[in-house]
Amino acid sequence: MISILGIVLIPLAAYGFSTNRAAINPRTVFGAFIIQAGLGFLVLYVPAGKQLLATLADSVASLLSYTKAGTTFLFGKLVEQDMGFIFALNALPVIVFFSSLVAVLYHLGIMSWVIRGIGGSLKALIKTSHAESMSAAANIFIGQTEAPLVVRPYLAGMTKSELFAVMVGGLASIAGSVMAGYAALGIELKYLLAACFMAAPGGLMMAKIVLPETDQPQTEFGESAEGGGEKYVNIFDAAATGALTGLQMALAVGAMLLAFISLIALLNGLLGWAGESVGINGLTIELLLGYLFQPVAFLLGIPWSESNIAGSLIGQKLVLNEFVAYISFLSVIPDLGEKSQAIVIFALCGFANFSSIAILLGGIGALAPSRRKDISLLGLRALVTATLANLMSAALAGFFLTLA
Repeated sequence: MISILGIVLIPLAAYGFSTNRAAINPRTVFGAFIIQAGLGFLVLYVPAGKQLLATLADSVASLLSYTKAGTTFLFGKLVEQDMGFIFALNALPVIVFFSSLVAVLYHLGIMSWVIRGIGGSLKALIKTSHAESMSAAANIFIGQTEAPLVVRPYLAGMTKSELFAVMVGGLASIAGSVMAGYAALGIELKYLLAACFMAAPGGLMMAKIVLPETDQPQTEFGESAEGGGEKYVNIFDAAATGALTGLQMALAVGAMLLAFISLIALLNGLLGWAGESVGINGLTIELLLGYLFQPVAFLLGIPWSESNIAGSLIGQKLVLNEFVAYISFLSVIPDLGEKSQAIVIFALCGFANFSSIAILLGGIGALAPSRRKDISLLGLRALVTATLANLMSAALAGFFLTLA
């Protein structure tokens, strides 16, 4: 039950990092925590909730399996033959398919309706503003560059606290299309889904502790959840545009992984050579990150004997990115217990890494050029805050899985 200590210490870390402790709104913070913890309790402890999550995961997995029709048509026997898992043929096409599907759901109004429902509920329950609530809801399904489109009309006039909440929400979550890619890798889909939903209130909670509202938000009324988003001519245009967006994302993921994994191998070669020259064998970046983040992993509820491995993965996610960390996770699954595996999946499920600060600056900065300076100043703080939100979800998962 060491995860209880993590549940206490993580918000305290955010409190110590706060810019204005006196301005923290207890209702917003505790309300968001209750929602985040309540979701975790429902899907990780309550039998009916666990069954609901498993059913949802099976349904999403069945949906994603239709990607194979397209990949078989394009790649033929490369997919049909039993050649094992090939990342470029099995994971990346899922991103393209899911991105196209989301665009179609947006065009039909289904996605906007869901986002309005979740965002409106968050606003009513924890008294966050219209814009930051809608952005948090959108981040459950779409990424850190797409979600701000939902609140595009508001960005220029947002208070600093609202803008910070939008940034943290983007970093604490993952895009639905990327989640589909993780699932294609073999990551447990039910935990990815739970982490996505828990990230919305979790991100708002941490954001409102670290940079609480001190001004009067002017975004209470305005356009609907479609405001500022891309408009499609018809369903075919939506499907095609979504596919092209997914292709760009898939190519970026593939290129990033090729470069990062190769650079890690180079760095490990240099570290190994340097270590051997002073009598230290087996020195790697993963080993160093493991020792650095081992206490963090332990506080989430992972046994000390496994927390070095888990800590290394958390460090890789922060320093590199979550895709690299999840791929590394697949290779160490035999060394982790079932509960530890689940906690790690929660901890890694977010875009909070150093390169994402530049993505935020480019994405939100392009939508609201007048806020570039604020985004630059808040970037590192948002990264730390989003990381705390991910760790909070992981600690709650550790607690409820221990009870179960």
